[in-house]
Amino acid sequence: MDYHKRPEASAPAIGPAPAISLEKVAAQAPGLVSLYKTVAVSLAKHAAGGQRAAVYLVLDRSGSMRRYYRNGSVQHLAEQTLALAANLDDDGVVPVIFFSTDIDGTAEISLDAYQDRINPLHDSLGRMGRTNYHVAMQAVIDHYQASGADDPAFVVFQTDGSPTSKTATEHVLCTAARLPIFWQFIGFGDDEFRFLRKLDDLPVPDRRIVDNAGFFAAGPKPKSLSDAALYDQLLQEFPLWLDSARSAGILKG
Repeated sequence: MDYHKRPEASAPAIGPAPAISLEKVAAQAPGLVSLYKTVAVSLAKHAAGGQRAAVYLVLDRSGSMRRYYRNGSVQHLAEQTLALAANLDDDGVVPVIFFSTDIDGTAEISLDAYQDRINPLHDSLGRMGRTNYHVAMQAVIDHYQASGADDPAFVVFQTDGSPTSKTATEHVLCTAARLPIFWQFIGFGDDEFRFLRKLDDLPVPDRRIVDNAGFFAAGPKPKSLSDAALYDQLLQEFPLWLDSARSAGILKG
């Protein structure tokens, strides 16, 4: 044995792998590569790298939302959400639920079908109505439970105002706190979002078993918010919920 031989250097530490590889994203959706990398940085920052989750996108189609479809803000959020899903969910598909007074329609976006997809879908759904969060939330719950998923759900829920029925919304959120579903609300526009701030702060355990929701306001020009800033806001409360849900037995492990 050569006692003077240097010991082999240990292999560099490798962080938790994302659900879908960079190579696959680059091949199927090169336009998402920058967003995909930005998500990975934010997940690592929030100690959520390697986490798996089924990602949903819920989009408001109340009448006041028209301008955000027209100026591309909703399409951009869809792309940001799909890049998040590529890090969290290995099927590369995001169920999309459009709502106003009721469920206006459902669709999917995926790595091979996302570009310029939101507005044609929106335009095909007819009249825009009021703002009933609870019907959209129940649609997510029904889809998630029917899917048989083992991983938790991360719901990106976009709106530009308060719901028509606040009581129904609170009821669904509090009831759903026992399910492995996290609700991340995003506000577009100038609204003060007093109700969503209240929803975010509903007391635990008096009203719900765990804090299962987050909220942030993206402002009247959501496309001007940097991708890094959006993901940092989007992921701020999710890791806290994961810990609480595990402690409460809602999530395994």
